[in-house]
Amino acid sequence: MLDQAQSLLRQHYGYDSFRPGQGDIIQNVMNGKRTMGIMPTGGGKSVCYQIPSLMLPGITIVISPLISLMKDQVDELNEVGISSTYINSSLSGQDLNDRLTLMQLGEYQLVYIAPERLEAPSFLHALSGLEVSLIAVDEAHCLSQWGHDFRPSYMRIPELINRLQSTPGILALTATSTPEVTADVCDALNILPESVFQTGFARENLSFHVLKGLDRDAYVKRYIKKNQDVSGIIYAATRKEVEKLYELLQSLDISVGKYHGGMTSHERESMQEDFVYDHIKVMVATNAFGMGINKSNVRYVIHYQLPRNIESYYQEAGRAGRDGDESECILLFSAQDIRIQQFLIEQSNLSEGRKENEYRKLQAMANYCHTESCLQLYILDYFGDKGSAPCGKCHHCVDDRESEDVTREAQMVFSCVKRMRERFGKTMVAQVLVGSGNKKVMELGFQKLSTYGLLKDRTQKDVSQFIDYLVASQFLALSDGSFPVLQLTEKAIHVLKGELTVERKQEKQPIQVVKSHPLFEKLRELRSRLAKESKVAPYMIFSDKTLNELCAKLPTTSSAMLLVKGVGEQKFERYGEEFLKTIKEFLGENPNYKPENYQTPSTVNQKFFDTSTTSGNDKTPSHIFSLELYKAGKSIKEVAALRNIGTQTVEGHLLRAAAEGQEVSFTRELDEETKALIIKVINDVGLEGGLKPLKEALPEEVSYFAIRVVIQEQSTEEVS
Repeated sequence: MLDQAQSLLRQHYGYDSFRPGQGDIIQNVMNGKRTMGIMPTGGGKSVCYQIPSLMLPGITIVISPLISLMKDQVDELNEVGISSTYINSSLSGQDLNDRLTLMQLGEYQLVYIAPERLEAPSFLHALSGLEVSLIAVDEAHCLSQWGHDFRPSYMRIPELINRLQSTPGILALTATSTPEVTADVCDALNILPESVFQTGFARENLSFHVLKGLDRDAYVKRYIKKNQDVSGIIYAATRKEVEKLYELLQSLDISVGKYHGGMTSHERESMQEDFVYDHIKVMVATNAFGMGINKSNVRYVIHYQLPRNIESYYQEAGRAGRDGDESECILLFSAQDIRIQQFLIEQSNLSEGRKENEYRKLQAMANYCHTESCLQLYILDYFGDKGSAPCGKCHHCVDDRESEDVTREAQMVFSCVKRMRERFGKTMVAQVLVGSGNKKVMELGFQKLSTYGLLKDRTQKDVSQFIDYLVASQFLALSDGSFPVLQLTEKAIHVLKGELTVERKQEKQPIQVVKSHPLFEKLRELRSRLAKESKVAPYMIFSDKTLNELCAKLPTTSSAMLLVKGVGEQKFERYGEEFLKTIKEFLGENPNYKPENYQTPSTVNQKFFDTSTTSGNDKTPSHIFSLELYKAGKSIKEVAALRNIGTQTVEGHLLRAAAEGQEVSFTRELDEETKALIIKVINDVGLEGGLKPLKEALPEEVSYFAIRVVIQEQSTEEVS
C-alpha cells in the first residue's frame, strides 16, 4: 500500500519519500481507522489526505475554516494533476450548481468546503448517492473550546457527518494542539489514542529571536532594507499599528501591502493576491492574515508586538520557511504589549472561564519572552513535546554579542522612579533623568530631585528605550489602569542594594536571510513569467527550495531533472523544458561553473524533506553511500533496511548517482529482454505522456523503476 502511495508522491509532487509521520498517517487512514495528525506548519499535512484521495474510491471532502485558503490549495492540486474544487460562499449561484453537478458526475477527487456547508440541504442532496470515502478536518484544534481559534461551527461536524448516507473515514489535522486540545478533538470525532500521530513540533529550518527594549521602527527599517528581495510578513496587534507601519514602509519605497479587519473584503483579497503572486514583498497585517496563505517562500516573520498566546505565535511564525529553507522568526518585545493583549481579552465576548484561560495563555507567552533557555525548546515543552535537544540557532543558543554592564545607569533609573514615588510613567521619568525643562516637570518640582539630569548626556528617546529594556527584563513593572506607571520589582531593590548587576547586550543587527545566486535569479524570473501565463502563484510552479536544488544539481536532461525534489511528472511536462533551457544557457555563459560551487540555503534541514540524507559517514553524500552499499552486493531492499529508508528512496539515489556520471550497473534489476521490451514501448508510445502510459502498456511486473532506468540510460547515450 505504501509503495503505491510513494509512487503517487513521486509522480505528482516530485519527492521520493514521505516526510516524518506522513507514511504512518496515510497507512492508518487506508486501514480504515479514524486518525489524528499533529504536524508543524509546513510539515506536509495536506499530503496526508491528498494521496489517500487518489487511492480511495469516491470523493474526499476537506473541511477548512477559511475560504481564502481553498482557492490556493485547489489551484496547487490542479497544477500537479489532481482534480479538485471548492464550494463556498464566494461562488455565484450558477458556479455553485455547475460544481455540484460535476461532483455528482465524479469529476473531482477532492472537494473543499467550510464546516457550515454540511448544513446546506442542497449540498447534502448532492452528496446523496455518492461514495464519500474520507472526510479530512483541517485546523482541527478549532473543535476545542480550549484551543486558540475555537469555531462553534466545528462542534457540529460530528453530528453532520452522521447524516451522510455513507460512513466515511475521518482524518483530523492540526499544527498547534496541546494535550488538552488533542483530547477534545479525539473525543469529538471518536478517534482512539493509538491513532494519534504527532511528529513533533520542531521546525528545524526556523531560527527564533526575541529582541527587547529597542527602537522597533528603526530595527524594522534596517531589517527590510537588508532583505528587500525576499518575502516577509510583519504582524502587529492592532489596525492602527498596521496602518502606521504600512505608511512608514511605503515612505521608504518598500514594496509593501497591508491586511486587517477594517479593510473591505475586496481590498483584503487584492492585497493577499499581490503578496501570494510576489507583486509585493512585505505584508503588514493583524492576525486576521495568514491562515489562508499557502505561500511557501516567506523568508521571515516579524512580530512587531506580542501575540496573545503561544499557539497563535507558533502558527503565525511558522508561515516562514514552509519550503524547508532557512528562515527567521523575530519577536520585538515591549512589556506594554502585554497590557494591549489584556485589554483585547477583557473587551472580548468570551465567557469568564475562557477569559481566564486566555490570561493564562498570555502569561505563558510573556514567559517565553523572558526565558533564558532555548526558545524552540520552550515552545516544544508548551505543546508537551519533550526530549528534544536545544535548536542551536535561536537567540539564546547562538547569542555571542558582548554584554555591557549598565548597573550604574539602572540604579539611576530605579532611584528616580523611587523618588517620584512610583506614580509616573516612562515618559515623565525619562524627562526627569535627562533634565528636561518641560512645563509639567517644573510644575511638579521634579527639577529639585537629586536624580534630575543624571542622564543629561543621553537623549530622551535613548532613556525611554533603556526603561523599556528594564521593564522587559523584569526590573521594573507597569501598574494596571489606562495610564500605567513604573514600579520597582524585587530585582530592582537588589540592584539598588548592590546585590545584583544589570547587563545589556549590544543590539542585534539584522542579517541577510538569503544570499542571491545568479542562476537562482534567472530561474525566479522564468518562474514569474510562467506563473503569469498560467495564472497561478509562482510557488505553485516550483518552490524556492526546488529552484535552489536546480542551482545545486544543474540538470540538463529530463531524467536528471525528474530526480530533483519537487519536480513531479505533471509539472515537468508543463514547465520542465523551459527550465532546462535556462540552465543550459547559464552553463553556456559560465563554462567553468561547477555544481559544488553552490550550497543551498537549507544546509541543515534536508532531512526535513527526506529522512535519507545522512550516511554512515557525514562526509559521504547520502546517494553515494547507498550506491556503495549496492555495489557491495546488497539488494535495494537490503540497502533500504540497513539505512532505515524506503526502497523508492534507494532507487532514487541510484538513478541520481548514474545521472551524475557514477558507474552504476542495473543488470540485477533489469534483464536484456525486459529492457528491449521497454525500449519498444517507449518508441511506440513516446515520452510525452509521462511514465503512466508506458507502465499501462507494459506487463504488470515491469516496475516504474525499470522504466526510469531505461529512460535514464537512453538519455545518457543521447548526450554522449
